[in-house]
Amino acid sequence: MIKREMYLKRIREFYSLDIIKVIIGIRRCGKSVLLKQIIDEIRDSKIDDEHIIYVNFEDVEYSFINDYMDLNKFVKDKISDKEKYYLFFDEIELVSEWEKAINSFKATLNVSIFITGSNSKLLSSELATLLSGRYVSFLINPFSFKEVVLLKGISDKQDVEDAFNDYLMWGGMPQRFDFVTEEARNNYLRDVFSSIVLKDIVKRNNILNLNIFERIMEYLVTNPSQVFSPKNMLGEFAKEKIPVSSKTVYECLDYAVSSILMSRVSTYDVRGKRILSRKDKYYLTDLGLGQILNVNKKTQYGAYLENIVFNELVNRGYDVSVGNNNGKEIDFIATKHNKKEYYQVAFTLADEKTEVREFGAFDNIDDNYPKYVISTDKIDYSQNGIIHKNVILWLLEEV
Repeated sequence: MIKREMYLKRIREFYSLDIIKVIIGIRRCGKSVLLKQIIDEIRDSKIDDEHIIYVNFEDVEYSFINDYMDLNKFVKDKISDKEKYYLFFDEIELVSEWEKAINSFKATLNVSIFITGSNSKLLSSELATLLSGRYVSFLINPFSFKEVVLLKGISDKQDVEDAFNDYLMWGGMPQRFDFVTEEARNNYLRDVFSSIVLKDIVKRNNILNLNIFERIMEYLVTNPSQVFSPKNMLGEFAKEKIPVSSKTVYECLDYAVSSILMSRVSTYDVRGKRILSRKDKYYLTDLGLGQILNVNKKTQYGAYLENIVFNELVNRGYDVSVGNNNGKEIDFIATKHNKKEYYQVAFTLADEKTEVREFGAFDNIDDNYPKYVISTDKIDYSQNGIIHKNVILWLLEEV
């Protein structure tokens, strides 16, 4: 396993602070490994093991911790002096009313607290109010392409391109790289998808009609990077005489986003400077989890590439929205530290109409923020102050 420096460098400054560190990410994206890497770094700073308490609530060894009172007793029994203790709680949402124990630890003990969870509602509005001003959160994703290259230790140009083609189709879930055969990899990704659906969605939301739910989820994950249209999905069900309401569809969308299986991205009207309702796009957190269900469907290379660029922008710490420029879609408006960058994504610009369309999306945007077109092309198409970048080189940039 590689060291996930991209995330560690953001978290390090908080190691010894009493502010609660909340690490959120899709199931099996590497949160537990990241916690152990943080623990290793804390050990290297001369903190002894007696002052480090780590609990993985998916481990049966800790199945006796069911609620906040059990957790409180477990921790208090391990604290024997007034020195700082480092508390690590992995998948804490499995503990009932866990926030009461965390709040108590922070208020009464000399501790630095780290928690992880696999649901974006881990910090719901109610919980955020309870912990107001007391936490900082970090979103962890599966491997970026740069991390894959580092993991595989490749530098040869052709090997890098082969690795990218594989990443484009099968994503970056860390453990999938442990499997050599296609069958083993597919079985692993199916297991991950099933665990997300069953543990993080079906059980948590008490879903009873599994057949309809599974059909909706299949539609969602096999059509990434699209402005979502419930009308199209309902039309597909109507053809098969399956009764499904738009309410059910939107509920499933919320479940997919809450489980961090997908990200919901709003559309921003560049000229009107406002968010457009019902114009959301959805992106997979990991393309491999969509590919396993994409049976007998055309490979959507352009949509996959757009999805990769979105995930990379999120990895780099940008807030991302889709842009609407007088009816022309700008794939991404990426904002960080009050500065903007605009991005268009196309699989290839070899067709002149595509080139005109992608560069033309920026017409009449007269601010001085950088504008990029990303594609797989190796020829530099930069023009009129708009920078073209090859996607592989862009993904491997130092940032």
